[in-house]
Amino acid sequence: MTTNYQPGKKILFDDSVMKDITQLIKYHCRDVLHHAGLSPPQKGSFNMVIRLRLTSTSAIIRFPIPGYSVFPDEKVTREVSVMRFLERHMGIRIPHVLHHGCIENPALGPYIIMEYIDHNADLVDELNTPGLPDEDRPVLDPNVNEDRLRSVYNQMAGLLLQVSKRSFTRIGCISNAAEDEFDDEWVVKHRPLSINMNELVQVGGVTNEDLPAMMETFETTEGYFLALAELHMTHLSSQRNDAVDDAQDCRTKYIARWTLCWVGQEGVFKLFCDDLRPANMLANSDFGYKISGAIDWEFTYAAPLKFVYSPPCWLLLERPEYWANGINGWERLYEARLEVFLQELRMREDVDIQRGVIGEENRLSGHMRESWDNGGFWAFDIVYWERIDRKFFGEGSLEDRIGLLTVEERDGMEAFVQRKLAEKGAYQGSSNPRQEYING
Repeated sequence: MTTNYQPGKKILFDDSVMKDITQLIKYHCRDVLHHAGLSPPQKGSFNMVIRLRLTSTSAIIRFPIPGYSVFPDEKVTREVSVMRFLERHMGIRIPHVLHHGCIENPALGPYIIMEYIDHNADLVDELNTPGLPDEDRPVLDPNVNEDRLRSVYNQMAGLLLQVSKRSFTRIGCISNAAEDEFDDEWVVKHRPLSINMNELVQVGGVTNEDLPAMMETFETTEGYFLALAELHMTHLSSQRNDAVDDAQDCRTKYIARWTLCWVGQEGVFKLFCDDLRPANMLANSDFGYKISGAIDWEFTYAAPLKFVYSPPCWLLLERPEYWANGINGWERLYEARLEVFLQELRMREDVDIQRGVIGEENRLSGHMRESWDNGGFWAFDIVYWERIDRKFFGEGSLEDRIGLLTVEERDGMEAFVQRKLAEKGAYQGSSNPRQEYING
């Protein structure tokens, strides 16, 4: 159940709320609060963070932001589990979880108290275009120094190798078997909580009832991809404004969602973080931007190999859908940077294998090259048809692709198209339309 709470900055500055937080820290931390006490709340993508200045050290307390974090209780619990796993099995520092729970004050809700890792930057600061305002989306400096680029890519490559070295037998979020902090038997026990799920419910017109049940995990990639296809079809179906341009556009989006489940049928799964990117790698500019800690693990789960083997989308910092020069411009520059990243990844693989950190079977570089070459990197709709379709299904027309659908899917397509066109007409005829959902 989602807790009804509102930890905005104004609420967190309320004296009674700050008193509750202070008492909580005093109860759960062995150290005591320094006279400076609590730093002003800082807002991230999904969480509100307050630094706690203690006598001899610092900690942070973090609250999911309602409206941004759709499943706050679930998100906190899953992140704590995976952080404890990674802290034991990673060669890089993961903040130690001091405590987690739910504050009775309705303004706050679920929280994590964790150690504060000292830093003055993150890895984006090493690569971002100089002069971009902090509020702007970061973009890789087109004149970035080669050594700086390779240093960041090398560190991120090492992190990816460590995260993905453990295999699991199902798809979903992991937990130690007894929910015990000291138990080291980790299994998949809960549905895969992804950024995609969060966004579809947050702004995409999908309801909690449309999602996999809390305890539902997946035994096969095919089963998981079918669930994703159904979820994205629900998203497309629920949109009420400009979800489709015309009948042909509606058919292509309909087909893209159902043919998604054709792709991939592996039976081995590896840990994967939707939000693993340079912005979440803490660093210190005085020490050459070496990673001092890795944070924000809430959307981490055992995933199909197709996810793990895809090249990282953050190599240019900016995603293709936001690139100023369009997908083709993004692709040309990305491919050049991908070659640099794969070179660094292969070097890290060689070193880690020699040191016994990973095995030969944990290499990612060859799979990432293959994923890029065969089009497995790309996603839905425009990108799907430009990059994926012919890679998997060869030459052919839209009518040929209809033949890939089941009889039930084909029979339902035209009724779906007519309904979406009727909704589009009603939306355009509205005197005061408003955008309720994101585009498909």
